[in-house]
Amino acid sequence: MAGRLGQRVGEELGSPVYLYEAAATRPERVNLADVRRGEYEGLKAEIETNPDRAPDFGPARLGPAGATVIGARPFLVAFNVYLNTADVSIAKRIARAVRHSSGGLRHVKALGLLVEGQAQVSMNLTDVHDTPIHRVMEMIRNEASQYGAAVTHSELVGLTPQAALLDAACWYLQLDMPSEQVLENRLAALEPDVTPTAFLDAVAAGTPAPGGGSVAALAGALGAALAAMVGRLTLGKPKYAEVEDEMEPLVAKAERLRQTLTARISEDTAAFEAVMAAYRMPKRTEEEKAERRAAIQAAVTRATEVPLSTAQDAVAALELARTAVTLGNANAITDAGTGAWMARAAVAGAALNVRINAAALDDADKNPADADKNPADQAQAEAWLAELAALEHRAVVLTAEVQAIVAQRGGFCS
Repeated sequence: MAGRLGQRVGEELGSPVYLYEAAATRPERVNLADVRRGEYEGLKAEIETNPDRAPDFGPARLGPAGATVIGARPFLVAFNVYLNTADVSIAKRIARAVRHSSGGLRHVKALGLLVEGQAQVSMNLTDVHDTPIHRVMEMIRNEASQYGAAVTHSELVGLTPQAALLDAACWYLQLDMPSEQVLENRLAALEPDVTPTAFLDAVAAGTPAPGGGSVAALAGALGAALAAMVGRLTLGKPKYAEVEDEMEPLVAKAERLRQTLTARISEDTAAFEAVMAAYRMPKRTEEEKAERRAAIQAAVTRATEVPLSTAQDAVAALELARTAVTLGNANAITDAGTGAWMARAAVAGAALNVRINAAALDDADKNPADADKNPADQAQAEAWLAELAALEHRAVVLTAEVQAIVAQRGGFCS
């Protein structure tokens, strides 16, 4: 995932990208500090000439925005421990003892600081599973005692995994207790609530986004999910052994579509927000007006392409629904039929967004004296609408075919 994201950032944003931690492509890039060594000036001097500083993705040149680092790693815990002294040299010596780079504990990065008159050991714990919080705390206590100091309190900055706190509690209380004995964990392990309450609340909140485009993407994802469900209910059943060669790729394709359409829920919201941000740009001078027009055109183009992609993927989900209802488990044919209706709804909802954005492509800040649209923009809009019409027609045909097969296999033909 980090690699795919890095490639997109490099190609689409034109930023040099370096992968680190578990995503690193070479051992010397695992540690983020090593990747950042030399900072902006050092990297700018070497990125074009030193193969060791060449990015994993994107151009081998540094612009004013610098470079991007993308990594995959366990959850990082920011943990600070305060001492009953203002002598920052003690905190620095303790930090040197506990951090891994100086021979201390693995997965610990530490500095000694003076914070509001109190010495602090400031740390990033990069893997609290391998090096738990309580082990770090006890080492700091022991080191501090050598200098006649003691811990007064500690703090966590930002979020922390619950398991890390439970491990510390069990260690200090000397509990031999499974995590299932914690009430909240037991409740969470019960039948999960699969209701998409958070998304429904966001849609109903009275804010412009998420809106119809995101809902259309969700409908498409549900259609793909139902196709995957029917495929899995068919695989492994002796009665359907002869269609396994069709069902296995169906499930794989449905899962890819489901993931893509699920991600597009947020993409559609982001595209809409980009349009709004472009419209809010200043327009006091001619230069600002030109920049604003260009930004609006780019944002509207993206806001049209996203729902068009949703329609494309929803039609692909309809194709899978037809295969599922034709060859799949007879006990799940109505699920395949429902999936087809969801995918059809996704095409219809996405089409509304494509049309309204295509119509707006050349309207932003248009001079009233200019009666005609920009020919290039008009041609682009017409191309989108032509593709959309073909997708809508295909969706109608596929939906009718699926429902006819459902009725025939279900035995409720009129």
